[in-house]
Amino acid sequence: MKRFFDFSLALIAAIILLIPMMIIAIIVRCTSPGPAVYWSDRVGKRNRIFRMPKFRTMYVDTPAVATHLLQDSRSHITPVGAFLRKTSLDELPQVWSILTGEMSFVGPRPALFNQDDLVALRTEKGVDALRPGLTGWAQINGRDDLPIVTKVEFDVEYLQKRSFAFDLLILARTFIKVVHREGVAH
Repeated sequence: MKRFFDFSLALIAAIILLIPMMIIAIIVRCTSPGPAVYWSDRVGKRNRIFRMPKFRTMYVDTPAVATHLLQDSRSHITPVGAFLRKTSLDELPQVWSILTGEMSFVGPRPALFNQDDLVALRTEKGVDALRPGLTGWAQINGRDDLPIVTKVEFDVEYLQKRSFAFDLLILARTFIKVVHREGVAH
């Protein structure tokens, strides 16, 4: 049921968002050199690495680490990158990962391939059994502000409570957070 919902909603979203995503891609390309879409190696279900697309918000020579680990993250963000991050528009290409089954609309956010501490703790707690999500319980309860241990606690809570109704609640709260631009640190 969840996969059917994800695929159907992602297909509808892809159709509706096709032109806005094309416009964003053109703006990204016109404001900094490099591709419009950045493909990031992420950890998926059962710790399988997959390539997750995002609109590029950083310069092409930026190290592939979590933004908070960069010395001066603002100097790596492109002219349009800050806006795309604040509005979460950089996440739109992830509809592709939902269509292909690598991601779900709701689940733990996929860790970067080199976030060993986060991956290890999620594996220890059984969270690696879940398909990663575009949004999740931890996302709406702190997003970038959460320490890893707290983030995993929210992921475990989602693992235990997951249901279609809970997913709909998380999607609704995500929409509200995005509109109010809450929880975005970088």
